[in-house]
Amino acid sequence: MDTTPRPTSTDTPRSPTVLTGDGVPIESAALDQLRAVAALPGCVRAVGMPDLHPGRGIPVGAAFAFRGVLHPALVGGDAGCGVRFVHVRRPRYTGDALLRRVEAEFAGPALPDCDPTALAYAAWRGGPRGLLTVDDLPESLAIVIETLAPTGGPAPAAAPDPDETPLPDPASAAHFGRQLGTAGGGNHFAEIARISTVTDREAARRLGLSPGEVTVLTHSGSRHLGNVVAARWREGVLTDAAAQSAYLAELGGAVRYATANRVILAWRLLGALGAVRETSLGASFDLVHNTVTPALVDGCDCLLHRKGCAPAGAGETTVVLGTRGTETWLMTGRGADASLSSVAHGAGRRLSRGDAVSRLRDRYPRASLKRTKAGGTVLCDDPELLYAEHPDAYKAIEPVVEALETAGAATRLAALLPVVNVKHTGESETP
Repeated sequence: MDTTPRPTSTDTPRSPTVLTGDGVPIESAALDQLRAVAALPGCVRAVGMPDLHPGRGIPVGAAFAFRGVLHPALVGGDAGCGVRFVHVRRPRYTGDALLRRVEAEFAGPALPDCDPTALAYAAWRGGPRGLLTVDDLPESLAIVIETLAPTGGPAPAAAPDPDETPLPDPASAAHFGRQLGTAGGGNHFAEIARISTVTDREAARRLGLSPGEVTVLTHSGSRHLGNVVAARWREGVLTDAAAQSAYLAELGGAVRYATANRVILAWRLLGALGAVRETSLGASFDLVHNTVTPALVDGCDCLLHRKGCAPAGAGETTVVLGTRGTETWLMTGRGADASLSSVAHGAGRRLSRGDAVSRLRDRYPRASLKRTKAGGTVLCDDPELLYAEHPDAYKAIEPVVEALETAGAATRLAALLPVVNVKHTGESETP
């Protein structure tokens, strides 16, 4: 279904900003979608990132500031999608032993001894720390949560008390609980990477990062739970404070759930590395790509909608994801007004998933896709995803990062090269 917002006849279209440069192709359909959103009433600013590409009526890879208006469609069904970064000190396992341990970690459910309904409610209400209230939670996961997520995590703008917000579709609570610890489909993954390059030594020193060291990245969302929230608000253009508050309450739950999911995914990889001890866990942070947060834009209080882009406040460490065969970049945000304090969340698609499968299936034998040109290993339980998420389906990461630097959105800090990329989707997306 096309959910493209439509301006009324009295709208005065605004010209969006696009952060682009040499070697950064952007489809005209994505630009049309960006302009349509920029023309909506209340839009103060619209910014397309270098990874901008067409979505289901809404462009992916963009940030929008609205005054007094909230558009749930601009967040979409993957509410809370984001990335968790963890620096790992002195991992015990490498090479083939590590690969075997990763395979074993993802061979079954993440938390088989916990009540899945209790897990769902705990994550919805309390995020990672909410999981600490669940019976039979592994002690090693509790250590990871208390070390990586000492606070409740990010919340959307003016989100109400989570204890007063019921879980949508409670009949599916057990399903949502079982989904925790799985990456899901699309471009989501769990990855062990190695720091290949440091370009900002002082920033790296503050984070304790050095070339050759190991990191964990988990990129995932709220699984089917975000779709349930989106379906309840799909047709909404919210100007009433009560309606905005009600939506933000559910969005907050989806964000907390997704944040908890990324911590559990990280825990699984940390277990494979033999690094679940507090002394093994270095710098860590979580970035949410799909949410609504308050922002001051052009001197007015606004609701900043991010759709597939990462926050990049002044001095904030952020992540621009590569592909399973190319480098991911840590960057330092500059809090730039022109970019709405945001950066691309990744390289951005060059081919749709359908086109990638049809074009690349004959070019690459399936067996060859288990190893990358950069020497990494790919573990995937969905053969079609090997083609749909192939590096050839994405834009080159270097021009994307260069465009962000040229625009003054962020500066390079360090590059991470994948060692093991896990694309185990887990259960089906629907209850």
